[in-house]
Amino acid sequence: MSDEIDVLESDEDVDNLPCYSRTQPQPIVVRGVGQMTLFGLSSRFDTEFPQALTGKLAPEELQETMQRINYVLHRTMTSHLRWLLCGLLFCCCTLGCSLWPVICLNKRTISALEKTLDHENQQLYNKLGLHWRLGRRPVENSNNLMEYVLLLDSLPKMPLLLPD
Repeated sequence: MSDEIDVLESDEDVDNLPCYSRTQPQPIVVRGVGQMTLFGLSSRFDTEFPQALTGKLAPEELQETMQRINYVLHRTMTSHLRWLLCGLLFCCCTLGCSLWPVICLNKRTISALEKTLDHENQQLYNKLGLHWRLGRRPVENSNNLMEYVLLLDSLPKMPLLLPD
């Protein structure tokens, strides 16, 4: 009894296989809609249900996820603004070192958002073939500025392997 491995000769062979897809659909982008943006992170994300999710996810499930994300942002962004104002007030005296607490708090908020998204993915979205992640994209009207956005990817479907 010998194990054989089939070698695909070209990319055309991969395209002809029914279980493999070479193109991944574009992720659904949820941009920030808050009144305040610090270091590219908006104080609130849009809760409107995208039409691309119709049939994949219930609107209530997306709304609950967005409420959790916006709660994390609401809890942290107000203190960020206070620290930023204090940092700007003493910026000349400290040669810019007074802005470090705001930068560290921003990193902590990003980490909290990523943990929240990981929890949501484990509880629901990965089971539905979806995956949330936090990404950085250029601002639509500017070439130099970057913003944090929520990206909802479709996970590739795994081929069903049947035993021989």
